[in-house]
Amino acid sequence: MSPYLRQVKTASGATAVQVVAKEHGVRRIVKHLGSAHDDAELAALMEVGRRRIAAEQGQGLLDLESLEPAPGRTGLNGVVVESKRSGLLWDVLHGAYARLGLGEAAGGDRAFEQMVLARVIEPTSKEQVPRVLGDLGLEAVSVRTLFRSLGRCVERGWRESLSRAFFEHATAGGGLALCLYDVTTLYFEAEREDDLRRVGYSKERRVDPQVVVGLLVDRGGFPLRIGCWEGNRAESTTIIPVVEALQRAHEIEELVIVADAGMLSATNLKALDEARLRFIVGARATRAPGDLEAHFHWRGDALADGELIDTITPRRGSKTERDKSLRAEPVWDPTEHPSSWRAVWAYSEKRAVRDNRTLDAQESRARAIVAGEKQPKRTRFVTTRAGDAALDEASLARARSLAGLKGYVTNIPSRLMGAAEVVSSYHELWHVEASFRMSKHDLRARPVFHRTRDAIEAHLTVVMAALAVARHLQDATGISIARIVRELRDLQDVTINLNGHRITAQPQLTRTAVHILKSLKPPGH
Repeated sequence: MSPYLRQVKTASGATAVQVVAKEHGVRRIVKHLGSAHDDAELAALMEVGRRRIAAEQGQGLLDLESLEPAPGRTGLNGVVVESKRSGLLWDVLHGAYARLGLGEAAGGDRAFEQMVLARVIEPTSKEQVPRVLGDLGLEAVSVRTLFRSLGRCVERGWRESLSRAFFEHATAGGGLALCLYDVTTLYFEAEREDDLRRVGYSKERRVDPQVVVGLLVDRGGFPLRIGCWEGNRAESTTIIPVVEALQRAHEIEELVIVADAGMLSATNLKALDEARLRFIVGARATRAPGDLEAHFHWRGDALADGELIDTITPRRGSKTERDKSLRAEPVWDPTEHPSSWRAVWAYSEKRAVRDNRTLDAQESRARAIVAGEKQPKRTRFVTTRAGDAALDEASLARARSLAGLKGYVTNIPSRLMGAAEVVSSYHELWHVEASFRMSKHDLRARPVFHRTRDAIEAHLTVVMAALAVARHLQDATGISIARIVRELRDLQDVTINLNGHRITAQPQLTRTAVHILKSLKPPGH
C-alpha cells in the first residue's frame, strides 16, 4: 500500500506527523517527521511529508533533507533554525542512568537505554520511542532495533543484572535493614486469556486479562526486585519467591520485610521465619476480638488516642497461648510462645471516626435491604432467618467496638523493636505504594500491549529501570520526575544558520534547573 501521512497527539500536547504504510494489514511507521506545536508548524510538516512521499514515488526530485519544518519562524531574512536539542534533559537522564550502573548492567545496549529514558520523558509505546527522542532533537535507533533489544533483555538476563545494580545503589550508604513489598495488577487490551494473562481479582474491578506484579523496594521506595505472575494468582503466594531471590543473589541473613495484610498467611510467615528473616505484616481486623479479649476483660474497651497494646496472636486458628487469668499482657517470646506471633494493636481516634463513618453507611444499606427498599445482595450486617432478611446486630456491635484499631503481626521481639517502631516501620509502606503509582501513572506501565510472556517480562524490566531513574532523580532533587522533565525539556540548544554562518545558542537556565543540576553534583564539586 502507498505511504500516507498520519497525525498523532502526543502527551505533551503537540501533534506528531508520521509517514506510515500498511503491509499485510499491519501499520508501519516509515519516518517520524517531527512534532508541531502550532498550526503553522503543522502545515509545514504536512507539506514536508507530502513532498517526501511524492519524491519517493518518483513524482519529483527533491532534496528532502534540506526542507525546514517551520521556515521563517524568526521573521528575519536569511535566518533559518536548523535544529533544536533538549540536551540538558538528556544529559540529566543519561547521567542518572549511568550513576545507577544501568548501562553496564544492560551491556551498554543503546536501544535499551533509549527505551528506558524515553519512558521517563513521555511514557508511550515502544514504536513511539523514535518520535519522543526526535522531538528532543536526538537521534534514535530504529523501531526494529528497539524490539531486538527487548529480545536481548530476556535472553541475557538483564533483569537480574539490573537488580544487582539496584541493590548496590541502595546499600552504598550502608546495609539494607528493611524492605517493603506490595503487589498490583496490570491489565491488557486483550479479549482472550492465555497462560500468563488471566482474569483475576482486580482492585479496580476490571474484567480484562491481567498479570500480577510484585515490587520489592527499600525503605525509601527505590526498587530492588520485580516479579510477574499469572493474573489469577493469589497475592499472598508472591512474596516468598521475590524475597528468596533477593536472599540468594546477595546472601542476606538479616532483613525486615514489611507487607500489608494481603500477605498474612500462616505459610508466608512460617517461610519468612524459617529463612531467618524478620517481618511486619498488617493484621486482619477479624483477629482483634481474640487477641484483645483479655485486655478488654480486665481493662474495658475504652482506649486512648495513640494507645498501643503489645500482645500475642495465634499462628493458626484461634487457640491462644495466653493465660487469661493474668492481668498483664504476655511478652512474646519465640521459645515461650511457639504457637503464637507477636501482635501490636494501635488505636487512633482519627481512624475511629473514619471507620464509624463507613459502618454508618453499611448499616444504612443493610437496614434498607431488610426493609425491602433495596434489592438484597451480598451486604455486610445482613443475615437470613427463616427466609427473611434481618439486621445482624451482634456483628455490627462487634465491628463498632473495634473501630479505630489497626493490628500488626511480627516476629521481632520487643527487646529489639518497640511497639511504636513496629507501627512506624509498617507505615513506611506508602513508599512502595508511591512507586507503584509512579510506574502506573507517571511511567504508564499499563495498559500493556505486548502478548508473549517474554515481551511482557521485557516490558516490566524497562519499566523497573525507568522507575529506578525516576526515583533516584526525585530523591536527589526533591522535585517530582514530571516537573523535572517539564522544566528541562524546553531548555534547548538552538542551532541557527545566519546567511551561511552556523550559530549555536545555549538556553538560559531557570532557577529550578539550576537547583536540579546542583543537586545532582557529587559532594565537593
